[in-house]
Amino acid sequence: VEPCMHSLALRLLHPSSPRPRRALCLAMLFLLCPLAVADTRLTAVLEQAERLEQLQTLIIAQRGEILAERGYRGHRTTTPSNIKSASKSVISALVGIAIDKGVIESVEQPIAELLPADLPGKPDPGLQQVTIGNLLSMQAGLGSTSGRNYGAWVASRNWVRAALARPFEADPGTAMIYSTGSSHLLSAILTRRTGKSTLQLARQWLAPLDGFTISAWTRDPQGIYLGGNEMAMTPRSLLAFGELYRRAGLTASGERLLSQDWIEASWTPRTRSRYTGHGYGYGWFITELGGEAVRYGWGYGGQMVYVVPGLEMTVVMTSNTRQPSSGAMGHRDALHRLLGEIIGALHAAGARP
Repeated sequence: VEPCMHSLALRLLHPSSPRPRRALCLAMLFLLCPLAVADTRLTAVLEQAERLEQLQTLIIAQRGEILAERGYRGHRTTTPSNIKSASKSVISALVGIAIDKGVIESVEQPIAELLPADLPGKPDPGLQQVTIGNLLSMQAGLGSTSGRNYGAWVASRNWVRAALARPFEADPGTAMIYSTGSSHLLSAILTRRTGKSTLQLARQWLAPLDGFTISAWTRDPQGIYLGGNEMAMTPRSLLAFGELYRRAGLTASGERLLSQDWIEASWTPRTRSRYTGHGYGYGWFITELGGEAVRYGWGYGGQMVYVVPGLEMTVVMTSNTRQPSSGAMGHRDALHRLLGEIIGALHAAGARP
């Protein structure tokens, strides 16, 4: 079809062709071959994407089919990379499964009763009010262990106790205080409640998800896998994870791994980032880009998994993790713009389901 359409375009779009004939050709191209139009637009977007110096890989999938897959500057979509805080979305999925299995009662369950041996000697009364849901939505109220506090936190002897010992900066359930310590407490709770490591749980509970593999994952001094950071997987694995959410918790074969209620709860804004203004649910950011509702997991440096439900699309982008923080935010914004251009390319071809 493509050579035929290309030949038709060359003949009828030639400047010597009568205007009515050229207009008819354009109409035929859009009506008969919208995918070719989308492919042309996407090709242009992919070429522009290569100009983003920190971008390493890009995968675009719609309705389960890969539309485009690129590795830039020698990088491959089959090579594991550190997805950084995009792993918070993975932790959220494991918590959702744990609730479905009865391992955790609900998002309203107080965490103090789940980690009694790790509470400070004289715990702040506020710790009794912090719930599973508060940790998921970054509304625990505890001081952050991220950013400038991250180095001291991971240098501590016990990351769980250090996170619980942070002073309160807000009441639980109010302001968003982004903290990897909150996600790590979830990892510790999963381990304590099941007697299995979080990596074992991920491999067991997400085993039916074709293409999903965690290649490596950092542990704390007590052996608990770091909840919400330093997790390695291939971009294709991250795509498989995003596709699980795009399919409302089902594998490609129709097996349910996550409840649809959990996905809807995770994608319900409960607070808002002071830096981007985007909403935040349970391990997922919520916004609108290119005229479409978008849910995304975001890791430092530009490790992104986007789900665009209205287009049945999942997009993965991975980037250099060693760029300075001053440039990382600008790169993240550039990736959002790139997604908007991808959405625009599909809109132009009438690619709505």
